[in-house]
Amino acid sequence: MTYASHVAGLRCALLGASLGLAAIPSAQADEQVTFVSQGGAYQKAQTVAILDPAAKKLNITINQDSIPDAWPAIKTQVGSGKPTWDVVDTPTGYCLRGGAQGLIEKLDFSKLPNAAAMPAAYRSDYSVAYEFYSSVLAFSQKTFAAGNAPNSWADFWDVKKFPGRRALRNHPIATLEAALMADGVAPDKLYPLDVDRAFKKLDEIKPFITVWWTSGAQSAQLLNDGEVDMVMAWNGRVSALINEGAKVGFTYNQGVLQSTSLCILKGAPNLSTAIRFVNEAVDPVNQANLPLHIDYGPANPKAFDTGIIKPERAVQLPSAPENAAKQALMSYAWWSSPAGEDAEKRWASFMQK
Repeated sequence: MTYASHVAGLRCALLGASLGLAAIPSAQADEQVTFVSQGGAYQKAQTVAILDPAAKKLNITINQDSIPDAWPAIKTQVGSGKPTWDVVDTPTGYCLRGGAQGLIEKLDFSKLPNAAAMPAAYRSDYSVAYEFYSSVLAFSQKTFAAGNAPNSWADFWDVKKFPGRRALRNHPIATLEAALMADGVAPDKLYPLDVDRAFKKLDEIKPFITVWWTSGAQSAQLLNDGEVDMVMAWNGRVSALINEGAKVGFTYNQGVLQSTSLCILKGAPNLSTAIRFVNEAVDPVNQANLPLHIDYGPANPKAFDTGIIKPERAVQLPSAPENAAKQALMSYAWWSSPAGEDAEKRWASFMQK
């Protein structure tokens, strides 16, 4: 499984031929850029919230393509020496890995003032955070009444105080972080991950895990059908259940805040336009428009100062300041390092024993 498993789950419904390489025209636009995202409802939402306004303001044409996992195509395109894509919206780890392998352009933040104003932890030499989602502790309200629900990973691990069927993701990313928080590590002290300690803690809970889920759809279905009483899940999946009237809840406390980012392919055919577009894509107003259409949080914190996101909506979003403060910000730099890659390899043996 790859960084794109979140993408392939929550965003699995691609837009189809009508979106592939579809153009967002702007009057008399001479400049263009090809933007690639993951399709489905997510790409439809960002088209309305970000892409259309950016095309109009910059007077450019934005050609769109969609693919659930961009990483293999990035390697192929750049390797050919003639990439056709310019900007890719992809899990942040791919941007960093691509930068290290010479596949992604190094960013000049003097040309990206909107990005430069964002927190340093939200950007790197090769990436700018674009939107946030969270891995959270979700639970059945039928099993756990108000005031008696699990509220931390220590609670998830406490099978005596909180009996019930449990599910975790069959992947180390976010799961190792949860294990360490269950063992008392503070959310802001996780990295570098103590991998041995994390797997030791996972050994404790493993006998009590009913299902190790492999897709976002599965995690939500398990909770909705009552097959499990608590589960690590992506906030958008649980929010969708709540909106449908399901008796479920979740907490952002000790969530793992994760992101997709924008990065520019090495040798992008429209480099200067791509840089202008990336800066506009993280403009606070455009960013504030995204959660009006889908349950993702804006990556630019200044979006919450625009007045566009109402307080009652902000409290629902993973990247809202009060929610972000409760969570661990995932270090994609660590997961992209040799230590992180070793942890991913170790996961397979953990699951087999």
